[in-house]
Amino acid sequence: MIRVLHTGDWHIGQTLRGFSREAEHAAVFARLEAIVAEREIDALVVAGDVFDCQNPSGESQARFYALMARLHRARPAMTIVITAGNHDAAGRLEAPRPLLEAIGVRVIGNVRRRDGAVDPSHHLVPICDPSGEVAAQVLAVSYPTAACLPPLSSIRNTEAGEASPIVRGVRDLYAQLFEAARPRLAGLPLLVTGHLHVAGGLESEGAERRILVGGEHAVPADVFPDAARYVALGHLHKAQGLGGGHVRYCGSLIPLSAAEQPYRHGVTLVTLGSGPAEVEQIAIERPVPFLRLPAAGDMALDDLGDHLSALALDPDLPLEARPFVQVRLAREGLLPGYRAEVDRIAESFPVRIVEVRVAVPARAAIAIEETEAPPPRLSERDPEELFRLAYRARWDEEPGLPHLDVFHRARAEA
Repeated sequence: MIRVLHTGDWHIGQTLRGFSREAEHAAVFARLEAIVAEREIDALVVAGDVFDCQNPSGESQARFYALMARLHRARPAMTIVITAGNHDAAGRLEAPRPLLEAIGVRVIGNVRRRDGAVDPSHHLVPICDPSGEVAAQVLAVSYPTAACLPPLSSIRNTEAGEASPIVRGVRDLYAQLFEAARPRLAGLPLLVTGHLHVAGGLESEGAERRILVGGEHAVPADVFPDAARYVALGHLHKAQGLGGGHVRYCGSLIPLSAAEQPYRHGVTLVTLGSGPAEVEQIAIERPVPFLRLPAAGDMALDDLGDHLSALALDPDLPLEARPFVQVRLAREGLLPGYRAEVDRIAESFPVRIVEVRVAVPARAAIAIEETEAPPPRLSERDPEELFRLAYRARWDEEPGLPHLDVFHRARAEA
C-alpha cells in the first residue's frame, strides 16, 4: 500500500485585494508538514500553480525552498513530485532540479522529447514503499502549453465528434506519454497528474482563468489513460471528483478569491494498492476567517456598521489576523460613491473588506431576460476575443496556437 498526498494551487506570493497571504501560507504549510508525518506519506504530489506568478519574488521562492527542506525532514523517505501550472514558469521551476533531487524532490516542467518522442524518464517518477521497493509510478504532466502538445499534423486520436484540435492534442499528448511509460510500469499502480480544466469541474469566479491553450476551455475526463488508478488535478480550487471519482481536484489550501468563501479547503489522501484507489479528503482549517455579510441575502448600506459590530472582534487584532469580509448590498436607495462609504465604515473595525457586491433587483433581472441586451461594455468583453480582434486588425489573419499560449500566460500574470 502506498500513501500519496495530493495537493496543489498553493499560489505562493498571492495577495487578495492587496492584502498579503504570507501568514496564511505559513499556517497551512505547517499543517501540511504535520499531515505528512502523521499519515506516514510515501509521496507528495503538487499539481501545479506553486507560485502565483511566473516571476515570483525572492521571498516567495525562499518560502518554497524552505518548505521543501522541512517536508524532507518531516518524512525523509518521501518522494515529492511537483508539476508546473499555468501560473508557474516551467523552466524557472525546474532550474534547481539537481539540488532538489538530493532531498527527494522531482520537478517536472514542460514536456521533454528526444528525437521527436516523449522522454518517459523525465515524466515517470517511481514511488517506493517503506521497505524501499518501487510500489507505484507517477506520470507527471504539467500545464500543456502549445509547445508541449504534439504537432497538429502528427495527432493520431480523432474521436468522433471531437472537433477541437486542442482537445485532440491534449488527448494525444497523454496517449504518447502513457505509451512511452508503459514498458516501465511493470503492472504497478499508476497515478497521473494534470493542470487543466476538465469538463464538469466547477470553477470559481475571479481566481481561475480559462487556461487551455488555443482558447479551449475544458477537456473531457477520458483524455487520461484508462490504466490510471487516480488522476491528480490542479487548477480548479474547489475539491471535487470527476470521471467516477478517480479523476480529482484536491482544491487549494486557502480561499484565493471572494468566490471561494463557501469552499472547504484541504488535501486529498490517496491510498494505492491492488484494487481501486481509496480517496480521503483531509480538511485544513482556515487560518483567517472569511465572512459574508450578511450571511444570506443582502442588506442596506446603513446596516453595515451593525453587522460589523455584531462580530464582536478584538479591536487589537493584527492586520494579518483580521477576517476577510464580503459585503452584499441591496441596490435600493444606494447612492454613487457607496464603495468609499463601505471603506469609511469598515475603518472602525478590525476587518479586511475584499469584495462589495450589489444585488440585481429581481424585476431588473427579468427585464434583462425579456428585452434585447444592450451592447456589452469593454469591461464585459472576453479578453481573448479582444486579443483576437486586435491581432486580426494588425496582421489580417487569425492568431496561431503559440500566440494564444503567450496571451494566456500573460493574462495569468495580470
